[in-house]
Amino acid sequence: MRKRLTQSRWGRLIPLAGVLALMTAEASAQGMPPISLRPNERTLTPEERERQKQIDNDYKAATGKVPDQKANDPWAAIRPAPSTPSPKKPTVAGPKKQ
Repeated sequence: MRKRLTQSRWGRLIPLAGVLALMTAEASAQGMPPISLRPNERTLTPEERERQKQIDNDYKAATGKVPDQKANDPWAAIRPAPSTPSPKKPTVAGPKKQ
């Protein structure tokens, strides 16, 4: 009886270990690519820096000229108009003055 129980355990454990190994291999294949903090970085020449600075300034000037857009509300025609709030009733917080 004991021998049969051991075979049953191994019969379940081996396929389970195989499935676990396959799942782990799939997950490790989807890992992050190596990231370098300084990937073949070259320094810019003074002319290139000036050109980049000019491009940045032109971009900032162009974005400053864009007019402000109003909010787009596609449900505005369907949504009911907000109701006017009713006047607040005074609350009794202390003794009344006479």
